[in-house]
Amino acid sequence: METKHQVHNLIILDESGSMGSIKKTIIEGFNEIVQTVKGIEKEFPEQEHFISLVTFNGLGQKLLHFIDPVSRLEQIDDKRYQPDASTPLYDAMGFSFAKLRQVVDNLTDYNVLVTILTDGEENASTEYTGKAIKKLIEELKLNRWTFTYIGTDHDVEKFAASISITNTMVFNKNEADMKAMFVKEQSSRRNYSEKIREKKDTGDDFYKE
Repeated sequence: METKHQVHNLIILDESGSMGSIKKTIIEGFNEIVQTVKGIEKEFPEQEHFISLVTFNGLGQKLLHFIDPVSRLEQIDDKRYQPDASTPLYDAMGFSFAKLRQVVDNLTDYNVLVTILTDGEENASTEYTGKAIKKLIEELKLNRWTFTYIGTDHDVEKFAASISITNTMVFNKNEADMKAMFVKEQSSRRNYSEKIREKKDTGDDFYKE
């Protein structure tokens, strides 16, 4: 049986208290991403897509999905996503990268697309520093990992640059702006799969037209 190219979609989603005001739109957006990836897998049958979803806040990290085939994925709802507490972003990244890396380091035919979505800068990590996360991201970029940072209510580009992420998107906390952001994000995912098919670089131009 022919082995398909694996695409691992890792989504790290802020579940801190300040995300409560956009909870409904975030849930809808994630569920639309799942539908988009399902469509991409049908359009690119040589690719097999998996989704890992980690939500985080000061109470810890929650692994809602881990390397789940997108074809079997169900929607999340407000029972599974309940914003509260602070924003230990570095710890969430370190935890998520290490967890997925244990699996993909044993693969040869794969790509990893990491999407981080948050409305605030790091303010509560205890295990990882910004310097450690930057070093880790720079290392993973050399192994077919692509990083995207989507944010609001802080200097998104400056913070992303501090940890060596150049693919960024800024949104405002209103429904129209967030829906437009998710539409652009979904389009970029399709372009990413197109680049994999054409064996082009998938790195630092994720949101460029």
